[in-house]
Amino acid sequence: MSLLKNKKVIISAGASGIGWATAKVCLEKGAIVFICDINKKYLSKAKKHKQNNKKLFVYECDASNEKEVKDLFLKINKKTKKIDCLINNVGIAGPTGTIEKLSSNDWERTLKVNVISHFHFTKFSIPMLKKNKGGSIINLSSGAGIMGFPLRSPYAASKWAIVGMTKTLAMELGKFKIRVNAICPGTIKGDRMVRVIRDKSKFLKISKKKIEKEFISMASMNCWIYEEDIGKTCGFLMSDDAARLSGQIIAVDGNAIRLD
Repeated sequence: MSLLKNKKVIISAGASGIGWATAKVCLEKGAIVFICDINKKYLSKAKKHKQNNKKLFVYECDASNEKEVKDLFLKINKKTKKIDCLINNVGIAGPTGTIEKLSSNDWERTLKVNVISHFHFTKFSIPMLKKNKGGSIINLSSGAGIMGFPLRSPYAASKWAIVGMTKTLAMELGKFKIRVNAICPGTIKGDRMVRVIRDKSKFLKISKKKIEKEFISMASMNCWIYEEDIGKTCGFLMSDDAARLSGQIIAVDGNAIRLD
């Protein structure tokens, strides 16, 4: 329970999916959690949860909009001047298709949300981590960020960018005792994967059931990865038990052997 006692954590896109699962893990372990999201439905659910947990703070924010992110940090600064951890969780699946059939707008939006938003949050978090005399940044990449992903080129490009950003930040921030690591989730069981399977099924004209089976078989453990698996890994990485871990790209994927 006390592993993360009173550690202050910011989670982007924290009201649903991996973000919400991670927020719950952090709260269960005693952390003070600041989440933001753009989805009003999920924000409403998170705010109901907040009524029973005074260590949870919920904000609306478009992570890809620098002004909104700046305003968010001004609000958080009224609650605390320093934090222990930033979790850059925000991301979208992007379009499905071969590169010659994808639009520039879809490419740009995928990179803006999946990469530029990480820049915004990291930029405003670093001064708060320095005031804390150290801490942790955890970036959510993907198996696509270390293997590639056919029919998902903008997504794969964005997730490879996160790996490069993680390695570079770890070098820049180590002297401030700020650790930077990335998690590469495998095939997550959840709403996003439902949409990915639907889109791939439509593009390839193959049944959704067959595509779902293929996704599961991508891991040698022949399994789904659950949102809570990522939350638990985040909990470890921000804890004192991971005090010497930085610059690492950690796959939580059941040993993915391919993405296709």
